[in-house]
Amino acid sequence: MSRVGKNPISIPSGTQVTLSGNKIQVKGSLGVLSRDLSDQVKVSQDGEVLRVEPANESQAARALFGTTRALIANMVTGVSAGFEKKLTLVGVGYRAQSQGDKLNLSLGFSHPVVHQLPEGVKAETPQQTEILIKGIDKQMVGQVAADVRNYRPPEPYKGKGVRYADERVVIKETKKK
Repeated sequence: MSRVGKNPISIPSGTQVTLSGNKIQVKGSLGVLSRDLSDQVKVSQDGEVLRVEPANESQAARALFGTTRALIANMVTGVSAGFEKKLTLVGVGYRAQSQGDKLNLSLGFSHPVVHQLPEGVKAETPQQTEILIKGIDKQMVGQVAADVRNYRPPEPYKGKGVRYADERVVIKETKKK
């Protein structure tokens, strides 16, 4: 049995959860998220608490119910508080600028890189070398941050590139003659 799956999910005030068949919809102050659930899990609501249980004793049901609980908890957190990832640009001349649903990046290439943001994800640039990616869907926010980082990942000799704010890059020593 999953230790994560056994934990109940508390629903904060201002958040509304609707269960209908194999579909769950979570409404909050920041938006609405919905997800199709597997037949292998049962979700029940007791007032301000959601509980996830395996529908039977099969291995697939036991494997899915902890994952389903984590996904629903991320939906509840996303519509009430939201998620954000912070990226830092390290390098001379590396800049970022957000314009609506586009993110303009100068990363040392001969051309500027323009990243189109998907719907539901916003990017802010409080400084030219910082990017804040915000949204209600945790998976989408993480994927956009990974895509932006992938344009110029930090290199191991000087550490230049796009990195997560909490990422620690191990610098290699250069060759000695």
